[in-house]
Amino acid sequence: MPVKIRLRRMGATKQPSYRLVVADSRAPRDGAFIETIGHYNPLTKPATIKVDEERVRYWIEHGAQPTESVVRILKRISLDEKLPKLKDYEKAIKSAPQPAAETEESEG
Repeated sequence: MPVKIRLRRMGATKQPSYRLVVADSRAPRDGAFIETIGHYNPLTKPATIKVDEERVRYWIEHGAQPTESVVRILKRISLDEKLPKLKDYEKAIKSAPQPAAETEESEG
């Protein structure tokens, strides 16, 4: 079962807040999850980020892969310095092929 650390959207319409959850990668974004390990609210100034560092460390050591957005959030709280495996995920994200921008050619 491939496990991911990802964001789960919460909150009302146009007022998003997110929970950092550990979930099966096949589960829908707001569907079933294994454990909640933190929360993130981008609407406050500055953004509120609360993460259980022990649980993040546990899940990454046991093979959970953080998504790009979770890696960026963990970097903002300087957790990347405490988790050497997180840098491996950063490199993998940067080296992954990016989708090419589609250009429209006008026929006239």
